[in-house]
Amino acid sequence: MTGKSYITIKGSKEGLIFLLDDQCEFITLLDELNAKLDKHVQQFTGPIVHIFIKLGARQLEEEDKERIRAILRRQGNLLIQSIDSDTPEVDPTLIKVPSLHTMSGIIRSGQTVEFDGHLLLLGDVNPGGTISCTGDVYVLGALRGTVHAGRDGDQGAIIAASLMKPTQLRIAEIISRPPDEWASAEPWMEYAFLREGTMAIDKMTSLSRQRKEVMQFKGV
Repeated sequence: MTGKSYITIKGSKEGLIFLLDDQCEFITLLDELNAKLDKHVQQFTGPIVHIFIKLGARQLEEEDKERIRAILRRQGNLLIQSIDSDTPEVDPTLIKVPSLHTMSGIIRSGQTVEFDGHLLLLGDVNPGGTISCTGDVYVLGALRGTVHAGRDGDQGAIIAASLMKPTQLRIAEIISRPPDEWASAEPWMEYAFLREGTMAIDKMTSLSRQRKEVMQFKGV
């Protein structure tokens, strides 16, 4: 085969690594793979050889991966262990930042408010009132009702309140009915968070130790 080679074969302790070019046409790879097997048929005979296929940035459907497997199956001793692509890079500009919702007033008994993102409530949550959010919940007032933060499974979410006397707190799937000693008459804001799967509480001024970065919201 003449011209540029689109397949590089390297040896490793586990077997052979096939590095496939990720820029050329896929049919070109298949043609070269067939040609390499024909040219090096003697080298690919003998005991079982484990094969690891690296596709680079190329993403293949299962049907095309099967076409690669079918070619290598011509040599009965070649055993494909994996066909992997590099993890696609995510454009930072496409990462969705949770929005911050603000509302004021009192969440009364029997009332439920739900938001996707974070919530800043300027008011109280009465016993029987409920807040449910996918992100954090900040209550600048008395929290005496029920709050569920990280509703979609975010265990890094927090629940903060000026006066922490909840009926029930829930972060992700962890539920806690906090003991009386959680409630404090001291004039500082507190927040609940998960520490090794268990609900914990601390002063709001300690949040920087809980999180590597200080959350910043647009418009706040």
